[in-house]
Amino acid sequence: MIGNLRAVRAIYVFEMARAGRTLLQSLVSPVLSTSLYFVVFGAAIGSRITEIDGVPYGAFIVPGLIMLLLLTQSVANASFGIYFPRFTGTIYEILSAPVSYGEIVLGYVGAAATKSIILGLVVLATSALFVPLHVEHPVWMLAFLVLTAVTFSLLGFIIGIWADGFEKLQLVPLLVITPLTFLGGTFYSIGVLPPPWQTIALFNPVVYLISGFRWSFFGTADVHIGVSLAMTLLFLGLCLVTVAWMFRTGYRLKA
Repeated sequence: MIGNLRAVRAIYVFEMARAGRTLLQSLVSPVLSTSLYFVVFGAAIGSRITEIDGVPYGAFIVPGLIMLLLLTQSVANASFGIYFPRFTGTIYEILSAPVSYGEIVLGYVGAAATKSIILGLVVLATSALFVPLHVEHPVWMLAFLVLTAVTFSLLGFIIGIWADGFEKLQLVPLLVITPLTFLGGTFYSIGVLPPPWQTIALFNPVVYLISGFRWSFFGTADVHIGVSLAMTLLFLGLCLVTVAWMFRTGYRLKA
């Protein structure tokens, strides 16, 4: 139940203020690194591959780069946001306060998703300086942006509760999420892969996220938009169930 909106606002504002205090790390660094990806891959590969599915290569990689940033930043923001109170012990003050589990999740995940969405929109605006962009389905683009940010912020929240050290906060993003994103069609269409590898790529959940997001830009996708949306909602549901179980059982929260 979400009834104490003042508590949600307090958590949300605190987390957003932390991003403001570390603006260089929170905003400038991710945007700069993504812009470098765009320049390097667009220049190096774009000179050899002019178009993919009728879309200029420079524009084709923009949705993938935004999704790469969105996934990594959502996980990083949410995992650190909930882990730090556990590390300092202030999490017990929150758990003992008249704040429901849903309100705690809404505050932390909402702030992490908001920061990621802002970053995604900034990178989108920055990309428009390099290549001409036209978003064919802007409503769907925003829908996938929000759904992905919320879903992976929930995943980051789960990682932040699971981790028992700062090194584990980086374990899943570095060894799982980033490789899956690079192999999920960030810089290419899975249609260019040999048939056996196309089948293997469909077991990568990030493929569906990037494909659906790219469809909102250009109207072309590796996977049907309905399948992409269904997979995104399925992953969101799994994360919600996992978070609910963690709070119900007190997993690594009440030790």
